[in-house]
Amino acid sequence: MARPFHAAAARVRRLRPSRSRTPAAVGLAPAAHPWRRAFVMLAVVVLGAWLGLLVVGSVRTPVGPMDTTMTLRPSVSGGTKINVSPLGALELDSHHAPVRLDVDVDQLDPERSQALVKHPERLSGLQQEVTDDVASGTRELAFRSCVAVVSGATALGLVVYRRPRRALAAGGLALALLAASGVSAYATWNPKSVLEPKFSGLLSSAPSVVGDARSIVTEFDVYQQELARLVTNVTKLYDATSTLPVYQPDPGTIRVLHVSDIHLNPAAWHIIASLVEQYEIDVIIDSGDTMDHGTAAENGFLDPVRDLGAPYVWVRGNHDSKVTQAYLEKTRNAHVLDEGDAVDVAGLRIAGTGDPQFTPDRARPRGGKAAEQFAGMRLASALRDQKRAGTPVDIAVAHDPNAARETDGTVPLVLAGHLHHRVNELLPLGTRLKVEGSTGGGGLRAVQNEKPEKVRASVLYLDRSTRHLQAWDEITLGGLGLTTAEVGRHLPEENLTSPSPSPSVPTTSP
Repeated sequence: MARPFHAAAARVRRLRPSRSRTPAAVGLAPAAHPWRRAFVMLAVVVLGAWLGLLVVGSVRTPVGPMDTTMTLRPSVSGGTKINVSPLGALELDSHHAPVRLDVDVDQLDPERSQALVKHPERLSGLQQEVTDDVASGTRELAFRSCVAVVSGATALGLVVYRRPRRALAAGGLALALLAASGVSAYATWNPKSVLEPKFSGLLSSAPSVVGDARSIVTEFDVYQQELARLVTNVTKLYDATSTLPVYQPDPGTIRVLHVSDIHLNPAAWHIIASLVEQYEIDVIIDSGDTMDHGTAAENGFLDPVRDLGAPYVWVRGNHDSKVTQAYLEKTRNAHVLDEGDAVDVAGLRIAGTGDPQFTPDRARPRGGKAAEQFAGMRLASALRDQKRAGTPVDIAVAHDPNAARETDGTVPLVLAGHLHHRVNELLPLGTRLKVEGSTGGGGLRAVQNEKPEKVRASVLYLDRSTRHLQAWDEITLGGLGLTTAEVGRHLPEENLTSPSPSPSVPTTSP
């Protein structure tokens, strides 16, 4: 009985179709796309490297009297961020690479800080100490970051691919990516970025962290000494139990507060008064559009000008009427400029002209850009007359930048507004044009836009003897309903690219 059964089974097997793979069948099998494999590998490398940096990529190192933590973080724009908790942060445009250096100031070492306070002579050696500490921490951070990215990418590659060779390839690619980022950071490294930090948090109220305008230009070598000064000032901040220090005035610097386009925002007066006190402002220059409709009913809005704590120089904007101008001319503490008029105030000679257009009056024809340029030409003519008379003007003021540009070559610095955003431009004949944003946050327009317009003002530092611009701080506050604050320190290009002269001593003419 068994033999016929086996014979039948053999016949069934012969009748079944063969399951052997033919070359055609192999060709029809779906193949993985190379670009998809490359994308998965790139994702594994980037994610693994980031996780590695997150877990083991930090280095704790002392910098002078402070204990800090240095970390590399993935970033689109690069740069350096120094977190000084709880005082705020400083951001430096130090390099352009896909990694950012984060430095967290963890705490101040009591023994080291007290030694500096008790022995001020040690501050002279702080420069070299800080430089050595930063160099040592950077070397350790570079080594640890290499280990972190290789370990993270290899570990994640092993989880995803389950093949040691693929995992090692992911680790190698991560190391190559970090090396390329390091080369990019080195190639774009800008040590002078420490001269133009952006402050946030409570540090925005402490401009003395980077020193005064004269010392920042003339007293020390760009990077190392400024870094030492930063550490010294942070030490002082902590030593004062996080209370902000008083801004020490530089006797060789005139401080000018430039405001513009208040547009009937009453909060602007409080901001201006606070800046006058905090920065010890010598003179306020308003480049117009203080009002919104220029009616007589709005005149009472100008009354706080009397008590701002500094002389108030003003030119008419296209939202300010002659009625507004007449009222302000009678206001104590105000200096109204028009048609090239000049005034001597706070050691400066300032001239300006009002806007030739009053746009709220729809019945009057508008002259447009041509009218602004003609007003600027009249102002330039007045400036040349002042120079021929032996009383050259230091700062010119116009509301519209089209008018301001016509003064090129007749004055070192011209201020304007109107645009509601900042412009800093060195004109072809050597005049620097500075356009301020809206100090009133756009005024009534702040409630019409989707996002509130920011409040902007600038503090300009001018040498008392030469009356040349040394530096300026751009102050930016959050608009309606916001509480953010930033202060950015900037220097003219000539102070960044050429050796700075030694400090000049103010002189008195007989």
